[in-house]
Amino acid sequence: MPTPPVVAGALLNPLRSILPMSFANPVRVALLQINPTVGDLAGNARRLIDAARRAHAQGACLAVAPELALTGYPPEDLLLRPAFLAACERTLADCAAQLADLSGFQLVVGHPQALPGSIPPGDVRTRSWSVPACVNAASLLGGGRVIGTYAKRELPNYQVFDERRYFVSGRDASVGASFGPLVFEAGGLRFGLNICEDAWFDEPGDAAKAAGAQVLLVLNASPFHLGKAVEREQRMAERARHLGLPLLYSHLVGGQDEIVFDGASFAVDATGEVRTRAVTFAETEAIIELQPTASGVDVAGELLPHPSQEAQAWAALVTGVRDYLGKNGFPGAIIGLSGGVDSALVLAIAVDALGADKVRCVMMPSPYTAEISWVDAREMAQRLGVRYDEMSIVPMFDDFRATLAADFAGRAEDATEENIQARIRGTLLMALSNKFGAIVLTTGNKSEMATGYCTLYGDMAGGFAVIKDVAKTLVWRLANWRNAQAVAAGQAPVIPERIITRPPSAELRPDQCDQDSLPPYEVLDAILSMYMEQDRSIEEIVVAGFAPADVERVTRLIKLNEYKRRQAPVGIRITHRAFGRDWRYPITSRFRA
Repeated sequence: MPTPPVVAGALLNPLRSILPMSFANPVRVALLQINPTVGDLAGNARRLIDAARRAHAQGACLAVAPELALTGYPPEDLLLRPAFLAACERTLADCAAQLADLSGFQLVVGHPQALPGSIPPGDVRTRSWSVPACVNAASLLGGGRVIGTYAKRELPNYQVFDERRYFVSGRDASVGASFGPLVFEAGGLRFGLNICEDAWFDEPGDAAKAAGAQVLLVLNASPFHLGKAVEREQRMAERARHLGLPLLYSHLVGGQDEIVFDGASFAVDATGEVRTRAVTFAETEAIIELQPTASGVDVAGELLPHPSQEAQAWAALVTGVRDYLGKNGFPGAIIGLSGGVDSALVLAIAVDALGADKVRCVMMPSPYTAEISWVDAREMAQRLGVRYDEMSIVPMFDDFRATLAADFAGRAEDATEENIQARIRGTLLMALSNKFGAIVLTTGNKSEMATGYCTLYGDMAGGFAVIKDVAKTLVWRLANWRNAQAVAAGQAPVIPERIITRPPSAELRPDQCDQDSLPPYEVLDAILSMYMEQDRSIEEIVVAGFAPADVERVTRLIKLNEYKRRQAPVGIRITHRAFGRDWRYPITSRFRA
């Protein structure tokens, strides 16, 4: 019979005899890389139970689910509702009961845990929103019950994180000793728990080791951005070396509103070497073998390579679209196809995410639409096998101009007439969305969002902004990368070459080109990255070699167009600082650097 778990560091008996490590059998641990839906407690529980059973069938005696896997991450203000916390408590107990038949098997699962007395009897009253009433917890399930619970000690409050609004730290004395370090035994090894941010600091891991842990388990919900996977592994390698213990990192996968999670769960040995790495952007049960030895614990498992930056960005965008539409029940997507590279990229992402049968594109030519735009849009739609329609906006544009002629008499045409065209298109797309239920995917990129090169209630009209955090220079890289993947698979390029290489234009006036209104995108994107993503000063950007006039122009446009971005649809975050949760500048502000 398996040894029962020993829980809580204070209760661990250091004199308890175990098999000499050199003769012990390998211990199999599964990292459950799952894709939950926020608030779908029953569905998430089923996902956890099914994954745990698959892990058990592969010989694992222990499975580790990600941070807040029971609720999905982040549950945000659901955590302020007593009914939600009460439902979490019931669902956790039900999970434990449903795994009771797996003899000797244990599951660690992340969930919110209400503080004692924080849920009123009958759940008829609400507490003050300003007082956190729960901890970010991880519980050990086994034998049909909840054996012990650990509470996250370090609460992040930066970038997309807002945990101090909702949680009490497990370090807080008022929480109680039951939420202190948790150490338990599985397969003859002693495991300690940390949750995400805990492992970026010394104290939580040190406490687990002091309580007797031989292996540190880290539950995570760490939102993706380009470069984040390597950064995580480096920091966890530092933690493993500091502790002199192996570290197993179980990570969430999937899309939740504007953030995505990339999976890529991994394990490092006590020297900090990455010994196993799971697939990115897909659910899996990553099996880790831990071999006790005379000098410690060896770690083994499948070690997959890191995908390229373009591959990661593409997978993040595809995941974001698939899960936003799928989890919210949209039957499909509608895209305004212009013949330009931005809408072409969004179309290719949507087809990869949803399938051609769930994507419809509409070409809406104006008096200024070039013939090659028609030709390229038709060819793009044909290559991808999506429904394609053409709806000329010329009659409607003429009607608008006629209606406004008296008021506009004596005034030259300007951005007003350009915006009317964009708003006609937005109205048509939203009408189709209302009638058929499909969501409109907007096609504006980060460079345009930053500088306001977009039209409120026009090309910004829609439900989901796919490339909102993709700078124009990355748009071109991704388009070329996707074509290269198609060619490598023996297929024709997805995006016609001319769409990628022709100068970008909104085609809202004769002979229009983006660079008439903006600096070259290579310059614009570099300034945007330094100013907005890296928080570099204007003086530093100029010293880096950029013309003062360009720096002044771009940073001024960023400031002036905050009001537009506040009204933009939610979009997928793929950089460490995106417009939205990461960027909270006032609209009304007279400060100018």
